[in-house]
Amino acid sequence: MATIQTQRLTLKPHGIKYLHSTHVYASDPESTVYMMHLPNSTIEETAQFLRGVEEEWTAPNQRVYEYAIILDGTHIGAVSLYLDGACKVGELGWIINRAYHGYGYATEAANAVKGFAFSSDKFQLEKIVAHCDYRNTPSIRVMEKIGLTFERDDGMRRYKGSEEDIREIVYSLVVVSSHHGPSPSQAEPDSPLKVRGPKGNPQSAALT
Repeated sequence: MATIQTQRLTLKPHGIKYLHSTHVYASDPESTVYMMHLPNSTIEETAQFLRGVEEEWTAPNQRVYEYAIILDGTHIGAVSLYLDGACKVGELGWIINRAYHGYGYATEAANAVKGFAFSSDKFQLEKIVAHCDYRNTPSIRVMEKIGLTFERDDGMRRYKGSEEDIREIVYSLVVVSSHHGPSPSQAEPDSPLKVRGPKGNPQSAALT
């Protein structure tokens, strides 16, 4: 299980060892305001998700790459890559503990996973997508900073416990060449694809 190192962050395979630090942001209404499947009401909900994440890391045909974001030894969030069945399209997602908002950590982590996605020999991605609530300006900025461009805004999303449909924006990046797409350094830090994560609950796929 590969670890990804950036200038300030270490991205490690996510799992149950990060239960309590994950639940801090997964249960926080402010951190999860634009997350479709959050906040979690109980720590067991968070534990169930993390157990599913661990199963994915050992699956023979892995489709979910969920990383814990580590800053100076402290777990501050998560970043993920969810693949479609053909491993041709990948969806990026991220969430950061609100105590660490505003420092570019989401951009740095997402850019690193984008680089991994396009350079890995495990799959040959043709496209990366990310989607968010149309009001989620911070995530739109992250998508633009890592090199994604606006694709469409005709999708809809519904939040946990709500009956209201909210407009959704999709950004994407299409690979120019067959396998080796944009390099990880292309964007430096400063339909939405309905891929489901572990247990059908992509807790870092709706962006923050």
